[in-house]
Amino acid sequence: MARSARQMKILELIAESPVETQDDLARLLKEAGFNATQATISRDIKELGLVKVSFDGKRQKYVRESGDRSVPGKLVNIFKHAVISIVHAGNIIVIKTMSGSANIAGMMLDRLENPDILGCVAGDDTVMAVTTSESVAQQIGESLSTLLEQ
Repeated sequence: MARSARQMKILELIAESPVETQDDLARLLKEAGFNATQATISRDIKELGLVKVSFDGKRQKYVRESGDRSVPGKLVNIFKHAVISIVHAGNIIVIKTMSGSANIAGMMLDRLENPDILGCVAGDDTVMAVTTSESVAQQIGESLSTLLEQ
């Protein structure tokens, strides 16, 4: 399967439960239908900016690095491949994605750190982002749509 789909699944897996090792990640990916070598997983971890943090004082788990809130090119690429449509209704932007990819789209919106985006809610294949006004929702929606066409 494609690298972007595998990387989206990795982000989903680490968001759902503590993933402590690359072996754990490889096993979870295999269970989800993705066969990946240790080298591939290691490369994905680096590209996605994953780091290990302590979560119970004894064990560590993979998380997105929080120090850099910019939108890396890899995340933009994954977003472009995951999104099906972007529309706005009033001050809400609705982003439809491939099944299981809404988390990525929501994460990208969060990473924009746009003060006019009040918040996002992501389901399985839909993200709803509430903005400060209808004109802002239209502007952001158009910008994101333009990004998909690049």
